Amino acid sequence: MTWTFANGQAVTQSWNAGITSSGSTVTAKNVNFNGSVNAGASVSFGFIGSWNGTNSVPSPACSAV
Repeated sequence: MTWTFANGQAVTQSWNAGITSSGSTVTAKNVNFNGSVNAGASVSFGFIGSWNGTNSVPSPACSAV
């Protein structure tokens, strides 16, 4: 899953996903212990974020890779 933080927010901790960021774009990917996800299946993950000032709603996008 990929999303964009518009106001400098950052992920400070996550679980059940490997989180990477490049500029304001954040990507969450499967981690080894979750294995692969079959068609029609689902997984969940979470994160803790931080920010200063304005806090706009992120823009999420999801795609299979």
